[in-house]
Amino acid sequence: MKLLLVAVGQRMPDWAETAFHDYAKRFPPELKVEVKAVKTEPRGSKTLQTLYAAERQRIEAAIPRGTRIVALDERGTSLTTQALAQRLKDWQLSGDDVALVIGGPDGLAPEFKAAAHERVRLSDMTLPHAMARVLLIEQLYRAWSINANHPYHRE
Repeated sequence: MKLLLVAVGQRMPDWAETAFHDYAKRFPPELKVEVKAVKTEPRGSKTLQTLYAAERQRIEAAIPRGTRIVALDERGTSLTTQALAQRLKDWQLSGDDVALVIGGPDGLAPEFKAAAHERVRLSDMTLPHAMARVLLIEQLYRAWSINANHPYHRE
């Protein structure tokens, strides 16, 4: 199974890249993690709908057919770490690859969120983009560690 993180935005700060890759390399070979950065549409004088449409097109082009799409959305389902571990287990049992999608400065197009298989929220607080990437990969690693009975997670 592959976990694909699709994130709208270009260069991340060095600390975020370091943290992200530190967690990504911890996953076992049977659970590959890949990140695809999608270019942010230049803001200028464009309408929000134009921005959403351009970014949505890039996001969809980055996601292979047949991939389960999980949109990160501030109004999505709130999950505990244990619930995320169960979701990860369910995804692995289904055999489908999963794309977790982080939107740009204006979020994700409403039509994209509506079409996603799931909508999940990382936090009740607004997070900077780099922090969202790091938090997401850490929680996915923690979920894997719970399912694998690895000592990383403690309760």
